Amino acid sequence: MSTASWIHPDWPAPANVRTLSTTRLGGNSPAPYDSLNLGAHVGDEPALVAANRAVLRAELPDEPCWLNQVHGIHVVDAAERHAGVPEADAAVSRVAGKVCAVMTADCLPVLLCDRAGTVVGAAHAGWRGLVDGVIEATVDKMAVPPSEVLVWLGPAIGPQTFEVGDEVRAAFLAVDPAANEAFRPGVQPGKWFADIYLLARQRLARLGIHAVHGGDTCTVTEKERFFSYRRDRRTGRMASLIWLA
Repeated sequence: MSTASWIHPDWPAPANVRTLSTTRLGGNSPAPYDSLNLGAHVGDEPALVAANRAVLRAELPDEPCWLNQVHGIHVVDAAERHAGVPEADAAVSRVAGKVCAVMTADCLPVLLCDRAGTVVGAAHAGWRGLVDGVIEATVDKMAVPPSEVLVWLGPAIGPQTFEVGDEVRAAFLAVDPAANEAFRPGVQPGKWFADIYLLARQRLARLGIHAVHGGDTCTVTEKERFFSYRRDRRTGRMASLIWLA
């Protein structure tokens, strides 16, 4: 029996929408990837990553549509056939059993569905993708009215630990001056603590999406549960997944 520890998002998704977010617990990898590392690109032994993915696969209806994430805004259809691992930072699906997945270790995983349960999506929203519009691109690909979209914000770096430079704040303010609310002065001059959850909520609100849930964890401070690139640099990756049953 697996000892993996899953997060089942608490949000009012339709009965046919399934969601799952992994923690670092219950896998096969040694430190610094201990233990349920799902990333094949971080230096972990490939056989151990495969064993970890098999633990996750037992909870799913199909192999996830894994992505080669590049902090961009490209969105793929998880139900389409892809040659190799597609280079993208989000996926959507309208086909039952096809699993959308994003991997993170501080960046924000965003899971989306419509109220009717006809389409789901998952987006990898690091600050670059967030400011460039990965959420907007995912919602556009879902092709449903924004007022019908439900969102869950998964485990990410918290506002007390996400310190960024002037250039990051300036990039967000150039798109939306209201983003100023998501920044407070950092420890050093020219540094700011950023609230990535609030920044995502602001972008969603601009689209007309207000049914937003989650966004209450911190991958950096919750070391026992989560991988964190900001904290450890050399570390594993978690996954957030969504599919139609």
